[in-house]
Amino acid sequence: RLQLVESGGGSVQTGGSLRLSCAASGDTLNDYCIGWFRQAPGKERQGVATMSRTGTTIYADSAKGRFTISRDNAKNTLNLQMNSLKPEDTAMYYCAADPCAIWVGPGLEYEFAAWGQGAQVTVSS
Repeated sequence: RLQLVESGGGSVQTGGSLRLSCAASGDTLNDYCIGWFRQAPGKERQGVATMSRTGTTIYADSAKGRFTISRDNAKNTLNLQMNSLKPEDTAMYYCAADPCAIWVGPGLEYEFAAWGQGAQVTVSS
């Protein structure tokens, strides 16, 4: 069973950068679709970015041009590089993974099976 452990959250000022990472154990990420989600207080969880097994990505409009999802199969990690951060990016961020067929392109509403514990990102103005 795949387990995900997140790291890299923190506090930054507007315009700053953060990199979130998720270390996977129990299985290899090679056979998984991956994604990043966030949930702000009082709001529903929203998809930020997803990636298929072949590297096809989908980004939320709010993340396009600023965030980059990636995977490192050798290290069995998935990452989210966040640049030009804004106060509205403040949220708990969650990584996710799901075993999927190679032709699957997960959308932002895709139902992922495995989740990280969450990492708080706070952006101050």
